[in-house]
Amino acid sequence: MMTPDLGEPPAAPPAALRLRIDRKALAANWRALDAMSAGTVHTGAAVKADGYGLGAAQVVPTLEAAGCRDWFVAHWGEVAALLPLVPAASIAVLHGPMNTADVAYARATGVRPVLNSRQQIALWLEAGGGPCDVMVDTGINRLGLELADLGDAMIARLDIDCCHSHLACADEDSPRNAMQLQRFALARQQLTARRYSLANSAGIALGAAFHADLTRPGLALYGGLARPEMAGKIAQVARPEAAVIQVRTLSAGDAVGYNGTFTAAGAMRIGVVALGYADGYLRCWSGQGAFHWRGRRLPVLGRISMDMTAVDLSAVPDVCEGDWLALDYDLASAAKISGLAPYELLTLLGQRFARE
Repeated sequence: MMTPDLGEPPAAPPAALRLRIDRKALAANWRALDAMSAGTVHTGAAVKADGYGLGAAQVVPTLEAAGCRDWFVAHWGEVAALLPLVPAASIAVLHGPMNTADVAYARATGVRPVLNSRQQIALWLEAGGGPCDVMVDTGINRLGLELADLGDAMIARLDIDCCHSHLACADEDSPRNAMQLQRFALARQQLTARRYSLANSAGIALGAAFHADLTRPGLALYGGLARPEMAGKIAQVARPEAAVIQVRTLSAGDAVGYNGTFTAAGAMRIGVVALGYADGYLRCWSGQGAFHWRGRRLPVLGRISMDMTAVDLSAVPDVCEGDWLALDYDLASAAKISGLAPYELLTLLGQRFARE
């Protein structure tokens, strides 16, 4: 018996999770950081991890319209999403080439590899070279050439667009910041590049001495306060919302969720929303988090499940199934409550959120 041709499957119905992205706030954050980057300094954007979890396809056009012209991703697999949006030569891949396939991809697309070791330099030169960036380690001890490597004859053969380094403690008032700045100055003396870049989001707030030619903000673009000096200048960008998929009435003694960590003291109304730890709303929010509905705070009840969270609806008798609740997700306060870093709060948000 032949299987009937059913044609194309229908479009999926709307998601029960949505991530509202405030494009005006995103653009304003970039402009604020650009204003803090003094003089002729250019301000780029780290858009790795799919635009810090917000969706590169959403954030890149907004930042490009605001004036951004330099883009940074970590993995080669993140390049494809950017190629239809910005010139390939404006994209730099921070992890650099690990093998000849990476090198071939860089040369075919025109994106710039950030070379982090003599091995990566050799791979690049053996393939014919071309414009590239170089990372120098000045004290974070992650990726990057050692200062002692900078005299290597191979480096003189490179066509270096930008020489980078990365600050380890820019979000703190640490003596390591001055140490790294001094080491970066030594690197600049030994390594010829068209541009030099040291400051991440927090580094921008350390002042003009750290700005060099190009800054690379990430977290602050998306609403994170990387340093106290940014308070009042950086606005919230991401606002997660979840739909109520069921409303229930509990009686005294009814327990909610796995292991019954919340027990109703009396009759109460609760809602179950389509959000759980598979979406990045981790179990650390159990009994700690909250949602909002028309100015009313609705506490999370019991333990967060994989796909569901229970919410106290006692104060909002008009909330019904299908209504949307806004997650309390201001990055600064959410970090204090959950113990998660603002970076984690953003990049954990899963693919089941419709980005709007």
